[in-house]
Amino acid sequence: MIDFFTRGGPLMYPILLCSVIGWAIFMERIFAFIKVRRHLIPLQNSVKGFLQKDQAKEAVDLCTQQKTPLAKILLVVLKNRGCQRSYLKSLAEEVGEREAISLQRYLGLLGTIANITPLLGLLGTVLGMIKAFNVIATQGMGTPATLGGGISEALITTAAGLTVAVPMLLLHRYLSSRSERLVLELEEATMHIIDLVEE
Repeated sequence: MIDFFTRGGPLMYPILLCSVIGWAIFMERIFAFIKVRRHLIPLQNSVKGFLQKDQAKEAVDLCTQQKTPLAKILLVVLKNRGCQRSYLKSLAEEVGEREAISLQRYLGLLGTIANITPLLGLLGTVLGMIKAFNVIATQGMGTPATLGGGISEALITTAAGLTVAVPMLLLHRYLSSRSERLVLELEEATMHIIDLVEE
């Protein structure tokens, strides 16, 4: 494996770096999404229980203690209880948009990695073919042994770039869809609490 890596040339290092960064982003986002989802339903039920018992202050204190996206959204709603539904909804949407952006943190970088690694592989292909043609220019047609180094480098970097890019593209799609689902769940939970506050 190490021999395969070294034969790919210097562009194997940035390709490897892109792979490491991409998988690190995936793991970080997965843990972040799990944390948000784990606290979503319990917080919603707790706030709902406080509101049904006319304990709005306890609900505000609970949301202040927690730092989850839903807590930040509900805190704004609870602090402005008594206002019109449309106003509460606009406040929740404003905070929710900021929280949605935080849920999508690093996804742009992951998409960039998915797009740039095939280009790095293609650049390695071009450099490898230039090396092979330089051999032809200096030694004539040469032998398979002399041409093989450049052609091998060209093929290895292309394969490595695609090997990294395909999973990164799939991971980006998966994380994006999961982020959208979480935003929808946050919106549904918020609207449920707004209905209770309005009542």
